[in-house]
Amino acid sequence: MRKFIVLLCVAMVIISCGGSKKVTSSRPSKPKPKPTVITKVEQGPKKIIVEEHTTRKPLPVLSYKDKVQRYIHEFSGIAKSEMKTYGIPASITLAQGILESGAGYGDLTQRAKNHFGIKCHDWEGDRVYHDDDRSQECFRKYNRASESFRDHSLFLKDRKRYSRLFTFSQKDYKSWARGLREAGYATDKKYPQKLIAIIERYDLDKFDDEVLGKKPRRKDEKNKAVAVITSISNKDGYTVKKGDTLYSISRKYKISVEELRAFNNLVNNNIKVGQVLKVAAADEEEEDFN
Repeated sequence: MRKFIVLLCVAMVIISCGGSKKVTSSRPSKPKPKPTVITKVEQGPKKIIVEEHTTRKPLPVLSYKDKVQRYIHEFSGIAKSEMKTYGIPASITLAQGILESGAGYGDLTQRAKNHFGIKCHDWEGDRVYHDDDRSQECFRKYNRASESFRDHSLFLKDRKRYSRLFTFSQKDYKSWARGLREAGYATDKKYPQKLIAIIERYDLDKFDDEVLGKKPRRKDEKNKAVAVITSISNKDGYTVKKGDTLYSISRKYKISVEELRAFNNLVNNNIKVGQVLKVAAADEEEEDFN
């Protein structure tokens, strides 16, 4: 009986010790990896290019005119600096930037800070892929907008096909606009007219004057100069003949079609036989660029 009681006590002690034992784990919890979303991978013999989605600060919602004014305010200083260094009119650089980048709101500009739509060509830096003339074409990517402006200057300065541009006066933005199209910068046939319209609508040539040390003409003075030209009497104008077009007349008088339309308040290119058009003499037109 005594042995039974001792055994019972020992059994109870063992049971109580085993029941109170706790199992703990010292294994640390692993941090959850941050997700990476890959949109484009290009693998070659020397490098792998990975483009990731990045969060961009949304631009303010503005009218097109306000977008352009914002763009001019932000980048006119850079355009003037590039003009001083490379001789490209600031008005041309700004007009191209506004047109090519959608006044800074274009997808390519937002993703790659590429303001001039320059494709990869022999580029060895970062790149992005964007639908243009063809699907998913390769475009240059920059870290800062100023790099895009500098690359634009070098792109024109270092390529032989654009060498003729640098024979034009820095005051002659119209010849620069036409020369860019003739050299193959853009496929759009109306590219020169678009650049000229942007320059004249927003008075971008005043930045050329600032770089060249000229006192910019006030807008009302420019309008007055146009008024003097348009006040040419009918006897000094040109009477439209059969087969004439605005283009052929503009070539004859060494002015642009846009100027002819402006001089005569034409809303389109339609003219009729016998109509008298006001024109500017070639020497008056050239006086502006001397």
